[in-house]
Amino acid sequence: MARVMREGNELVLQLSFWEKMGALHSNPRTSIDAIEKIEFVDQLWGSSTLRGVRAPGTAIPYVVLLGTLRGLGYKDFVAMKGRGEGVVITLKSGPFARWIFTLGQPNSEISALL
Repeated sequence: MARVMREGNELVLQLSFWEKMGALHSNPRTSIDAIEKIEFVDQLWGSSTLRGVRAPGTAIPYVVLLGTLRGLGYKDFVAMKGRGEGVVITLKSGPFARWIFTLGQPNSEISALL
């Protein structure tokens, strides 16, 4: 599962080798200052969280969703496995508007990174 790590003044979404292969993307990173908000979500699979069309990436509904979701004027990076709890990090700037990923570490650990 993807994990959020802090490296200096940057936040990095650390992906496993297979997540990188499925997403066709390396570890996304952003400045700490670019974070607008962090939300912990009980249900990631749904229209209230997901938007756009996957391109590029890998998807098997309710099993795995890895890659970029694109829409008119935005891109979201997604690394979801299963139907568990997840995190949505909204960004002010950078290549992605949001990072959406399955929760692989405690909420307090993610909140403490800021």
